[in-house]
Amino acid sequence: MRMYDLIMKKRNGNELTKEEIDFFIGGYTEGSIPDYQVSALLMAIYFQKMNKRETAELTMAMVNSGETIDLSAIEGVKVDKHSTGGVGDTTTLILGPIVAAAGVPVAKMSGRGLGHTGGTIDKLESFDGFSVAMSIEKFIQNVNDVKIAIGGQTADLAPADKKLYALRDVTATVDNMSLIAGSIMSKKIASGADAIVLDIKTGSGAFMKSEDDAFELAGEMVHIGTNVSRNTIGVITDMDQPLGYAVGNALEVKEAIDTLKGEGPEDLTELCLTLGAHMLVLGKKAKDEHEARKILMDIIKSGKGLQKLRQLVVAQGGDPAYVDDPSKFPLPAIVEPIISSYEGYVKAIKADDIGRAALVLGAGRETKESIIDLAVGIVLHKKIGDFVCKGEAIATIYANDDEKQKLSTKMILDAYEIVKEKIIAKPLIKGIVTKDGITKF
Repeated sequence: MRMYDLIMKKRNGNELTKEEIDFFIGGYTEGSIPDYQVSALLMAIYFQKMNKRETAELTMAMVNSGETIDLSAIEGVKVDKHSTGGVGDTTTLILGPIVAAAGVPVAKMSGRGLGHTGGTIDKLESFDGFSVAMSIEKFIQNVNDVKIAIGGQTADLAPADKKLYALRDVTATVDNMSLIAGSIMSKKIASGADAIVLDIKTGSGAFMKSEDDAFELAGEMVHIGTNVSRNTIGVITDMDQPLGYAVGNALEVKEAIDTLKGEGPEDLTELCLTLGAHMLVLGKKAKDEHEARKILMDIIKSGKGLQKLRQLVVAQGGDPAYVDDPSKFPLPAIVEPIISSYEGYVKAIKADDIGRAALVLGAGRETKESIIDLAVGIVLHKKIGDFVCKGEAIATIYANDDEKQKLSTKMILDAYEIVKEKIIAKPLIKGIVTKDGITKF
């Protein structure tokens, strides 16, 4: 078998067999197939696409390129959640504890952020001493003892995906449904979950800008999961503005704590209840979504969700005093309101620009080597549909550098569109995709 023949076959619009997909993934992972040939094949896939069978087989080839995690020693149905990412997306810090408190084991492998803001691990490291470094045995023990553990992804988990993604990133081949779906699902399947809930974002702050593309991506991923006997559900959610109000690591953790107290933003709370309800149903702790939502709301009201976050922090070496006293989180040197020069209703907030403004402050990474400033970020005061008076604060900026603060402030002001006519915000939940079909709301 020759890589040349696979490139020509896909270039001409033909299907690759399982054996051919296994050959190119195996060869590229071990280093016998060079970057330039894989780049050519990726470009052929970008233009000619892959069908559902090819996509599923590509995913499993990436799963089998390295270690897979065996979670069979964990009691119960293990349900994982994945978000395609957005601005202010801190759902894991709320969702994990409330789902765990309901008795569904949460064994989650998470990553660090690259771009806009920090990843889940970066946010959790706002707790002094918190560590994701642990053996798989300790990880499993924590889930059995506390019902939740959050670990870092190892280099041996789907290594083919890491190599392919790095190559796609520099060859303009990231934006392909099969390659995106395969990348996400290979890591989820290798991580050992029994069932998967996917939060697929759509809008200005999401990778999938159009709803149609988001539904298509969800369909691809649900098909892959179903194909390998993982009960998989895709929830399409709005990212035309940041989720919640906080953007930045310690700021988002504080907002997560508020949400676990029942005092969080309405949209963030609703998203966590929606995703969590699906996780409880898949985890066989509720017969339907209505019952699951009631269980989760009772967990928040009773303080059990906050207690579970405290247990997670303690189990992974962090200081639980931060949960009870969020003033312990790092504070920046500069805290300044951002004042509107206009009066009217917020029509739009360019979520990407808000994310970039946080990145300028140091809340995210421009490269893998960048050091995140956990204290900096933005807290919005106005969202789409809200009325703004001239001279009123639309946001507060948290910074440690005057020049960065000035640049970020301009970016935030430019991200807001304020009009005279009253605006009605779009619904947060756009629809659900399951193996049985699509439901749009």
